Amino acid sequence: MVIEFSGKIFHWRGPAPYLFVAVPEKHSSEIKSVSKLVTYGWGVIPVTARIGKTEWETSLFPKDGRYLVPIRMSAQKAEKLKEGDNVKIQIEVRW
Repeated sequence: MVIEFSGKIFHWRGPAPYLFVAVPEKHSSEIKSVSKLVTYGWGVIPVTARIGKTEWETSLFPKDGRYLVPIRMSAQKAEKLKEGDNVKIQIEVRW
């Protein structure tokens, strides 16, 4: 399952690295439909994420009926990302 969307980077006082992009509701519903097959606990979903030329492995966090994509510090630096930036992001659910 590969999903591509745009979103605004925001700060949340959750687990590090503190910057996230929210997966839109439509795509969050699609992910939730396969979540029991791929989660490794606590509802987190393993994915490979890509912004620009930077790719990293991470896990989506469930929050308020949607999922959040953590933006790894190495991706923040490589793509010169900061809070408030609008980004095009691709995620691939890892099985």
